[in-house]
Amino acid sequence: MAAVLLGAYFIRGITGFGSGLISVPLLALFLPLQFVVPLILLLDFTASLVIGGLHFKRVRWGEIGVLIPFSIIGVIAGTSLLVKLPPEPMLIALAAFVFIFAVRSMLNVHGDKLASRAWAVPAALTGGTVGALFGTGGPPYVIYLSHRIREKSDLRATFSALFFFEGMTRIVSFLVAGLLMTAHVWLAYIVALPLVLGALYLGGHMHVSLGQAQMTRLVGGLLLVSSLSLLFKALSA
Repeated sequence: MAAVLLGAYFIRGITGFGSGLISVPLLALFLPLQFVVPLILLLDFTASLVIGGLHFKRVRWGEIGVLIPFSIIGVIAGTSLLVKLPPEPMLIALAAFVFIFAVRSMLNVHGDKLASRAWAVPAALTGGTVGALFGTGGPPYVIYLSHRIREKSDLRATFSALFFFEGMTRIVSFLVAGLLMTAHVWLAYIVALPLVLGALYLGGHMHVSLGQAQMTRLVGGLLLVSSLSLLFKALSA
């Protein structure tokens, strides 16, 4: 678990996203989603506060303002599904979701044309729902914002600020649903926090020197393995 968190938040320190995408599928191989998702929510919320706070002036607030209202709707829907659905279908859905994003990352699929602001609605609804359900709502936001913001440091800071506000919504929703009312989640959060902060610090120093295309392909390869492992776990169960 420590190794997974170290790798996930090292990459989060570099790119501003990806910690949930990496940690949730791997941790779900040996821990229940109802434990993993709230834990990563708390850790991601802290990471967003650290990265966003350190780069406050680089945040594109106009982009975030369009996404947040629809993200809240998605979070409420995703939280309801997390409480009610059995684990096996959720694992299969998570495996398929991560697989699609892994292939996209490995192939470095992207466009050069700026996306229309109208795409903020489906991106936020999908991101909020998937984020609450799997703790990995980043891809819809990443795909949308990477087609709106070209400068990588501005993009990284905007990711973190967005995930901070979306994380607050998810925390409230999870508290209402009772998913954050267990001592095990909070104990794991306290124990993991120093490791996560150290990984973010190291990743932040790598942010300047590592190429975006290299990191994208590395994340994609790891996600591909994670998705196949998740699928195997779900089918075995």
